[in-house]
Amino acid sequence: MIDPGIQIRPAGPADLDTIIRFNTALAAETEAKSLDPVVIREGVRQALADSARCLYFVAESQGTVCGQTMVTFERSDWRNGFFWWIQSVYVDARFRRRGVFQALHAHIRNLAKAAGGVCGLRLYVHRENHRAIQTYQRLAMPVAPYFLCEEDWSTPM
Repeated sequence: MIDPGIQIRPAGPADLDTIIRFNTALAAETEAKSLDPVVIREGVRQALADSARCLYFVAESQGTVCGQTMVTFERSDWRNGFFWWIQSVYVDARFRRRGVFQALHAHIRNLAKAAGGVCGLRLYVHRENHRAIQTYQRLAMPVAPYFLCEEDWSTPM
């Protein structure tokens, strides 16, 4: 159930430090990774400055930012449309289990459906993050039959 006091809005430059803090916590909690403070600051700053690349949304409860989600875009020639990828999902531990992500997801879903040319929503989740997987499945996002393969050039080998 969504807490009725949760409001969703586009993130702006004033949210920079909160998003950095949330992304740093997300990396530590889900993948035991430490993010380079200079790199994450510049990455979030650029993301907030260019809505053609991605969109950040934040959830607020009584004036406190309590969650976030970023959306990026992938063109699908098979479907002649765009998938909106939900990324950087984080809910402050003090606000978990109150419908914060559910509110973010509903907001993004409504925007995507209204935008036209969007063929669906996608997200990736760490395979050991069982609680998140259950949350996504409850929101009608079942596990897809794909594995993610990647070349990650962001860290030295």
